[in-house]
Amino acid sequence: MTESRTRSRIRLLPLALAVSALLLPALPASAAGASAADPRRAVETWSTPGSSAITITGRGFGHGHGMSQYGALGAAQQGLTWQQINEFYYPGTTWGAVRGKVRVLITADTGRDVQVAAERGLKVRSLARARTWRLPSNGARKWRLVAAGRDTAVQWTKGGSWRRWKKVPGEAEFSAADRRLTLVLRGARRDYRGTLQSVAARPGGKRETVNRVGMEAYLRGVVPQEVPALWTAAAVSAQSVAARTYAAFERSQPAAAHYDLCDTTQCQVYGGVDVEHEAATAAIEATAGQGLFFDGRPAFTQFSASNGGFSSAGSMPYLVAQADPYDGLANPAYSTWTTTVDDTQVEKHWPGMGDLTGIEVVSRDGNGDWGGRVAEMAFVFTGGRVSVSGDETRSYLGLRSDWFTFSVLPRQKGPARL
Repeated sequence: MTESRTRSRIRLLPLALAVSALLLPALPASAAGASAADPRRAVETWSTPGSSAITITGRGFGHGHGMSQYGALGAAQQGLTWQQINEFYYPGTTWGAVRGKVRVLITADTGRDVQVAAERGLKVRSLARARTWRLPSNGARKWRLVAAGRDTAVQWTKGGSWRRWKKVPGEAEFSAADRRLTLVLRGARRDYRGTLQSVAARPGGKRETVNRVGMEAYLRGVVPQEVPALWTAAAVSAQSVAARTYAAFERSQPAAAHYDLCDTTQCQVYGGVDVEHEAATAAIEATAGQGLFFDGRPAFTQFSASNGGFSSAGSMPYLVAQADPYDGLANPAYSTWTTTVDDTQVEKHWPGMGDLTGIEVVSRDGNGDWGGRVAEMAFVFTGGRVSVSGDETRSYLGLRSDWFTFSVLPRQKGPARL
């Protein structure tokens, strides 16, 4: 899949198809156009005659920039501290303090209002006037904020129709005395720390739900979503630093005027109070306020599940390509993987191009097995040649990374009928 600027980790499902155990030996790849000056551009080719089974062997799970989460686990099991793990994966960064709050778009709340369960100490605040009102104990089961032009109507219900309590100037937010709110969604409820805001990207525009929350409380809803909370503590703490710094980086150049980052894999996965785990919380507290900086600014601390043993160069000087001796130590599933597709699965992406006759890998990044991650490649059909990147192929075929190679086997026909 193609990572956006803010994509932190990948969650693609591998494409696993059954292949007959009686397949003929693999057709070897050939290399053409090799250059001593630039061996990364040696063209590799595979012929796909007739009906073919294409076996794809790869390494890693994700874009491979920055920290490998399984590598952090392997390093922690080898005795590295969380500081050493972060310094290995983000060389050239320096330590500094990350404080304050972050605004998170709650993507599951797509309605026009923000509904919360009634509780003692519930308040509403006008963001335009910085004025706060305590909501009355009137037997309400739920309260909500709904746009009234550029202002906000505060409404309540006991289970029937909604009744207006007050209209407040501009946009507004809910807060509670215990700093914890229950957001009511269609068919579900989720608890969040901090405040829940009804805000719009532009004045008078569609309202969206945003959770404004302290950085450390935010991490409690992120870290257990990104790595298992019961992993070796140093690995979970290293993830805490990466996640805190990543959020600070996004906050410094927010995704939109009304929020800093989202709650999905397009940013960092965030689940609020419901996903918190005491072991993850302890790992977060061990790193409290610690972040990584470059040139005085929060670093873009990308991470992925596994780099396959060699990280890939990213968009920043500290996102380097380097061998990773830790990635494969506790990573049997993602460090090396294999999946099989047939030629028809490739052909369906380019209807009208005819039969697949060959595969070419034109260039790689030069790092690791097979010459590293695929940069440029092509699928050759009877109707022409389609050039794609390794990342596009990864998306089309549901692969775990863009570091892969091929082998091709003619697919056997079933037994003839008598």
